[in-house]
Amino acid sequence: MRPYVFAGGTAVLTGAASGIGRALATGLAARGSHLALIDRDEAGLDTVAAELRPLHPALRISVHPFDLGRTAEIPALADAVLRAHPRVTLLVNNAGVALGGTFEQLTLDEFEWVMAINFRAVVALTKAFLPALRSSLDSQLVNVSSLFGLIGPAGQSAYSSSKFAVRGFTEVLRHELTPQGIGVTTVFPGGVRTNIARNARVGAGVSTAQTQAGQREFERLLRLDPARAAAIILHGVERRRPHVLVGNDARLLDLLARLVPSSYGRILEQARQGS
Repeated sequence: MRPYVFAGGTAVLTGAASGIGRALATGLAARGSHLALIDRDEAGLDTVAAELRPLHPALRISVHPFDLGRTAEIPALADAVLRAHPRVTLLVNNAGVALGGTFEQLTLDEFEWVMAINFRAVVALTKAFLPALRSSLDSQLVNVSSLFGLIGPAGQSAYSSSKFAVRGFTEVLRHELTPQGIGVTTVFPGGVRTNIARNARVGAGVSTAQTQAGQREFERLLRLDPARAAAIILHGVERRRPHVLVGNDARLLDLLARLVPSSYGRILEQARQGS
């Protein structure tokens, strides 16, 4: 396929109010893309749009506050986006939530909350915008998985399950849609410096001490600047890469999972205890 052309296209971006999503919005606008920005944080969306509109007055930038946990309402969200932007050339499913705790410490409702936002919303958004992507020549679909879509560490049963699901779903779509002229990319961010650890929920059975220790350990891994992560992602999107590994940790653990798929957990635990 030819390289993806950002200039003049329209990108629909979820999780756009902060972190990687905010950096992606900035990078997409700088490359000439009109934007439909989606996030449950309405104030954050307004801030991003207010920053970008004076810098890029020729671009159409719309904001769509929405909680992706309301999966059944996603078709109505898509209708609102398409009224503002009849032509969509890029869909970036970036939004995600985290939940700490072993599987035994989680309730089924907590597990389902993660799956609804991280996976079912990705499926519903892809379904809703696929006709628009198909009607645009050389369009692109980007689904953000995670480092934990490459490995399944202890304490991440819900989050890792959702991100492995995104990985599998997107892999299938790549085989189905690429022959139709729609590029498909799966993104695997490593430790990017965002608020995901600080905003993560914890399972009902997790103690306060465990929560604090888990947040400290998780935040210690978040090193890569979001702007750098966004640049890596957009570089991969432009080149229609099927997989984009973001950060040295993602590349290392991808290799580890492929070389020693049955024993990487022991290696990770030894590394954690030695740090």
